[in-house]
Amino acid sequence: MLEAQGVSVWFSEKDIVLGQPFLREIDRGLAKSRTGLVLVTPALLKRVDARGVSDKELSELLARDLLIPVVHDTTYDDLRKVSPLLGSRNGLSTEEDSLEEVAVKIAELVSVEEDLTAHVG
Repeated sequence: MLEAQGVSVWFSEKDIVLGQPFLREIDRGLAKSRTGLVLVTPALLKRVDARGVSDKELSELLARDLLIPVVHDTTYDDLRKVSPLLGSRNGLSTEEDSLEEVAVKIAELVSVEEDLTAHVG
């Protein structure tokens, strides 16, 4: 949906070629990104709490102040229990807006940042 709105998107699950070092490619993707989106789902909350790769990505994005949470099928209260810092960020919720509306809002935000060559990672 973001690409349909003209947003440049880097997504590890589609952009890391088989055989490439996963963590290093994520590191490169994060380094090139201007804005990070986190689709916060119940599954993500479990992965972050387990301190895996998702936790490392989240730490980097929080440190650089580049993170927009999009809560889907969970709540900000649940998010704050796992990550108070991420839960304190102003973000979006699919309980309030459809995924299509969320994509439009993010595209509008990124287009303002496009003057700074923003990329969503």
